[in-house]
Amino acid sequence: MSDYQDKIRVRSCGILVKDESVLLVQLRSPISRELIWTPPGGGVRLNEKLEQTVQREFFEETSLTIAVKGLLHINEIIENRFHAIEFFYLVEYVSGVLKLGNDPELSSKDQILEKIEFKNKEELKDIDVFPDYLKEQFWVDYASTAKS
Repeated sequence: MSDYQDKIRVRSCGILVKDESVLLVQLRSPISRELIWTPPGGGVRLNEKLEQTVQREFFEETSLTIAVKGLLHINEIIENRFHAIEFFYLVEYVSGVLKLGNDPELSSKDQILEKIEFKNKEELKDIDVFPDYLKEQFWVDYASTAKS
């Protein structure tokens, strides 16, 4: 996990909604080493657009092809030796069968992805979800986006 320390990391993540639930992956946080739930996503590569990153990362972690609908939220993390700027996009399903993938940047013994599940608003209140934006404000933003 030291690859994520002592530098600014730019991440692009996708929020997929189905039946009033969001798709989340459970992973071991590189910061706290605790299990957390978060939307699929990951680090931007050199010369890769944010939208391309979220599509690539989403496929690597979920086996789903998605379309990017629009930017919903920007989150910044500064904690100890970690600094990340994260872009969260609303995405929609295009094709594929959902299954937990892996992080190709990590060896098979160092994988951090544990589970993949859709979680509804009520379930989000009782789990360690990151960012906190998903617990309340996301649903407000999503409702206004769905109307337009």
